[in-house]
Amino acid sequence: MINFKEFGLSDDILNILKNQGITKPTPIQEQSITLIKNGNDVIAEAQTGTGKTLAFLLPMFENMSPNMNMVQGLIVTPTRELAIQITEEAMKLNNAKGLNILAAYGGKDIGSQLKKLQGSVHLVIATPGRLLDHISRNTINLSNLKTLVLDEADQMLYMGFKNEVEKIIKHTSSKRQTLCFSATMNSQVKKLAYRYMNDPRVVTIEKEEITLKNINQVVIETTDRRKQDDLCKILDRDNPFMAIIFCRTKRRVDNLEIALYQKGYNCQKIHSDIPQGKRERIMKSFKNTDIQYLIATDVAARGLDISGVSHIYNYDMPENTESYIHRIGRTGRAGEEGYAYLFAAPKDKRTLDLIESEIKMNIPRINIE
Repeated sequence: MINFKEFGLSDDILNILKNQGITKPTPIQEQSITLIKNGNDVIAEAQTGTGKTLAFLLPMFENMSPNMNMVQGLIVTPTRELAIQITEEAMKLNNAKGLNILAAYGGKDIGSQLKKLQGSVHLVIATPGRLLDHISRNTINLSNLKTLVLDEADQMLYMGFKNEVEKIIKHTSSKRQTLCFSATMNSQVKKLAYRYMNDPRVVTIEKEEITLKNINQVVIETTDRRKQDDLCKILDRDNPFMAIIFCRTKRRVDNLEIALYQKGYNCQKIHSDIPQGKRERIMKSFKNTDIQYLIATDVAARGLDISGVSHIYNYDMPENTESYIHRIGRTGRAGEEGYAYLFAAPKDKRTLDLIESEIKMNIPRINIE
């Protein structure tokens, strides 16, 4: 069985991983770290929750030096939440390296970012809009960049950031290493990747092993009228440690939060209309287990990696199989057992049949008495 030592990582980094209880590399880490460490361009296709953040951060940290006074690493990501999350992971590793790390995203005071940029910054983790703002102000210089990471590339293109990403790339060194990480490798992502990459190595991690491993899936047959009562019954029965409840729209999230709060449940909502500062506070409270139930839309929860989530409740049917896989992938992580419930009314039969067909399993049904 391969371990992190075999990648030639420094003892300081190995000790940090060990202290975090990270002992065995995931498939995406196993296949990517050496390629990245050796300077190859890499296109990696892997679902969220497979450990891809460490797959690019570990070799990047090995290849960066605190003694070089320039931006050596840039990670571009579609959402603020993901930028915050990657920054948290990078900060944990940074005890071994002493790099200056800047998180640059909208909703955060640009003044504090500008102040930090007056010193020496080695690694920038940014959303496209805020990064271009810094580039236009000449406060970030990417001309000596060693490594560029496009994280969640499919989501970045889906959210309409193609032009921004291409503008950013034009400001980087032509000698840079480029890494493209994506949950799906559609034609748009491939076109972008191959246009700006040099003989990239392709790493693909099969979806099935990630989706179903360690996650107990159940369909709760219900009706629209009964659904809220059925949810409360299952919440009372499970009393989960930490859970995420997914709704289809912001309005559905708002309504469900009011209903559950009035019934005495310890819950908070998160979606894109909530101000960034408040969203960060809610996520911090949830990670600290001060909140038991997080009620979220798909977009707000994109890329969230929160250890300890034991249950996922799909209060509303996801739009498609990919969305279902992404939702339930919030649980059953790092070898822990997870539970995923899917509330299905008669009108949802067609979507449910499609999900079961694509994940190649019949999900057990229950009725709540």
